Amino acid sequence: MNDFTFESIVEWKGGFTSIGKARNFTITIDEPPELGGEDKGPNPVEYLLMALGGCSVIIGQVVAKELGIKIHALKVKLSGTLNPDKFLGKPTNERAGFKEIAVELEVRSDAPEEKLEEWKRIFEERCPVGDNLRNPTPVKIVLK
Repeated sequence: MNDFTFESIVEWKGGFTSIGKARNFTITIDEPPELGGEDKGPNPVEYLLMALGGCSVIIGQVVAKELGIKIHALKVKLSGTLNPDKFLGKPTNERAGFKEIAVELEVRSDAPEEKLEEWKRIFEERCPVGDNLRNPTPVKIVLK
């Protein structure tokens, strides 16, 4: 299959608020008040967590079908801890991003535990968002 290119546009609307657009969808991005925002929408790192969770659900369904596993219910709980000092311009030796992301899968299935472990291992290695988080991805920023 040929490569796909995905695109999005994010436009600043004042303060820390911006509007993101991808295909026919629009989302609001902001920060919580304790980080200087107006809480008009999730912040970028919360969207990152949701992207990983969404990718886990989608790829999880694809792999379940391939393995003949019936998933009755699936919930992905994600959390990440970061120190906002670098984001806020304060001196720190800590990185700007998450120190770690924890992912909990709540899955209801009739499949045996060994089959679910195989399912998890396969979808974990095939999730594009997880791959981008685990491996360095070149990011080229151009000023126009």
